[in-house]
Amino acid sequence: MSETTGASYAAAGVDIEAGDRAVELMKEWVKKTQRPEVAGLGGLGGFAGLFDASALKRYERPLLASATDGVGTKVDLARKMGVYDTIGHDLVGMVVDDLVVCGAEPLFMTDYICVGKVHPERVAAIVKGIAEGCVLAGCSLVGGETAEHPGLLGPDDFDVAGAGTGVVEADRLLGPDRIRKGDAVIAMASSGLHSNGYSLVRHVFFDRAGWSLDREVEEFGRTLGEELLEPTKIYSLDCLALTRTTEVHGFSHVTGGGLANNLARVIPDGLHATVDRSTWTPGAVFDLVGKAGQVEQLELEKTLNMGVGMIAIVPAESVDAALTTLADRGIESWVAGEITERGAHTSGAELVGGYAR
Repeated sequence: MSETTGASYAAAGVDIEAGDRAVELMKEWVKKTQRPEVAGLGGLGGFAGLFDASALKRYERPLLASATDGVGTKVDLARKMGVYDTIGHDLVGMVVDDLVVCGAEPLFMTDYICVGKVHPERVAAIVKGIAEGCVLAGCSLVGGETAEHPGLLGPDDFDVAGAGTGVVEADRLLGPDRIRKGDAVIAMASSGLHSNGYSLVRHVFFDRAGWSLDREVEEFGRTLGEELLEPTKIYSLDCLALTRTTEVHGFSHVTGGGLANNLARVIPDGLHATVDRSTWTPGAVFDLVGKAGQVEQLELEKTLNMGVGMIAIVPAESVDAALTTLADRGIESWVAGEITERGAHTSGAELVGGYAR
């Protein structure tokens, strides 16, 4: 009679000990993100992250803002390149820069990492990137979850998602109701593709053009893979600095859907945002996506950020102060357009003219 071995979690593909080791490896990075409101409250490994809400007593009427996001198919490039400590910057940027659009200060984030197999050092590297992003955003990483899904994901496959919470004083809430005719549209340069449109980008470079990640691209001055993994620019602290130094009527985070579609989301009925393409030159990666994939300009513009990652809408008299504040913080910015009456326009925002070359 043959012996049989009982089933176990490990035999099913879930390694609890590897998960525990991943937690130990990431602790030092998570600690670097701690704001005073979370210091000494539980720490990593508990069932819930804690935040001392008594800090909100200084607000007359605090409004909590919440956002959640992921980084899409960009994670596939990180996996193929074996680079895991930048994808977290993308995740934080996607979340906190949605929060700041309404004027909210990001307070804390949680993350969710789903893997086919836990490789402790790999998971720790992902969390390191998330923690570094939180430091850049001024928020705390208070907890998260690493889930192992053998059978659903391959041993090297993973995905990441996150959620963030911020706060804004009710009478400082930004939105369409503040925007006025004559306001200026200030563009802030992106660091590249950020984390949107990668299904199109991957199709163009890999399926149509047949390029490899290690291909040296003269226009980039580095490999294709290095360009595509450039982390998302995080603007939250820069936007908050603007609200402290000058009058701001609104922000728009340029993510999936492109510049015009995202800008239109914050333009009230009756007004129209006109953005002049001639005020900037998109980076080389946008031009190459278009050429390599024979992608029409309008298709590029409704998919990619075209070199603009964040928009600030300010009164005309605040333009100089806004540009100075951003320049002092190392943010390339420029006046890209204006707010006018909608008139015959059917959309809230449009791009006009041709790009500067």
